[in-house]
Formats: sequence, C-alpha cells, structure tokens
Amino acid sequence: MSRKEDHAFDIAFYESVLRRDPRYADVVELLGGLYTKAGRIADGLRMDRRLVRLQPDNSTAHYNLACSLALVRRKADALRALRRAIELGYDDHHWMADDADLECLKNSPEFQALLRTLKAGS
Repeated sequence: MSRKEDHAFDIAFYESVLRRDPRYADVVELLGGLYTKAGRIADGLRMDRRLVRLQPDNSTAHYNLACSLALVRRKADALRALRRAIELGYDDHHWMADDADLECLKNSPEFQALLRTLKAGS
C-alpha cells in the first residue's frame, strides 16, 4: 500500500466531516497535515490558510502555514508566516531548525535570525 493510499480513507472521512461543518478547526488542521503527508501540497496549503482565518491567533496554525508556503517555495510568504507564528508564541527552535518542510529557508539570513531569536528566548 502506498503512502497516498494509507491516507486516502482518513482524508475522505475528514472531508465528509468538513462538508457538514466547514468551520471545524480541528478537522481543518488534521486535513492540512494529511494532505501534505499524501503529497497534496496545494490542498494542505489551502487548509492551512483556512485554519489561520478560523484561528488568527493560533501560533501553530501560522507555523504550519509557513511550512506549506515553504514547500511551494513561496519563501517571502513563508518567512512572514513564520515571523507571525513566533510573534504569537511559537517557540520550538529545535523543531524549527530540523523541520524538513522549511528546508528551502534554512540558508536565509532572515530564517537564521528568527532561529537565533527563538534560541535566545529559551
């Protein structure tokens, strides 16, 4: 069974839940992650944007949005979302430093500065 097939049932289930309640933030977040794991990056990005609209003060939602934006190589937008996540309280510098989703940002001076800021605050 392929990775995409592994997630197909869960995706179909959560999509049906979301059709009944489009503002169900937990399901929006779950679907974002499942889409990304299944290689459906554009759908994951769509869910991350939706979650940020539903929960504008959720630091993890902004962090996940940054990851999705980085995966589609929208570097400036990804850095902006990452900065907002940190402003809202995101503070896991270990995860951020190792997160493969952010790979395209890791050589960026702005990314390195954000990482230093997080490390200094811990």
